Amino acid sequence: MMKNKLVMIMAILLVAITLVGVIAVVVVMKFTGEQSKPKEPTAEEVVAASVEIPEITTNLASGDFIKISFTIQTDSEKAKTELEHRNFQVKNIIITELSEMKSEELKGKAGKEKLQESLKLSVNTLMQEGKIEKVYITSSILQ
Repeated sequence: MMKNKLVMIMAILLVAITLVGVIAVVVVMKFTGEQSKPKEPTAEEVVAASVEIPEITTNLASGDFIKISFTIQTDSEKAKTELEHRNFQVKNIIITELSEMKSEELKGKAGKEKLQESLKLSVNTLMQEGKIEKVYITSSILQ
């Protein structure tokens, strides 16, 4: 009688310990698996969500002028469509931003990166269906 109770208690403890171990493994796998870094979009996905802004020629604050074109990467097809509809607003933002800059500010890498980030932030204020991921300068001639 006593031996059966002892075997029963040991079996219950063994099942309980196993159950706790399985739950712990599932929880650890769930949290470490899903919180991995989101994968980078493929080249095809980037192209499918990007809008080209044709060459714009405008004056700079320093009296020089610039010919520049961009490709703007969005986060979705919906955002791309919205950006295409807002093309005139985007051109206005670009021209306005450039009109405040001097040619010296646009000569180096840091200046171009600053312009890209500034345009990204400004255009994102317009967006309702998504957001701008990155602004790329695709051509630039400073004269």
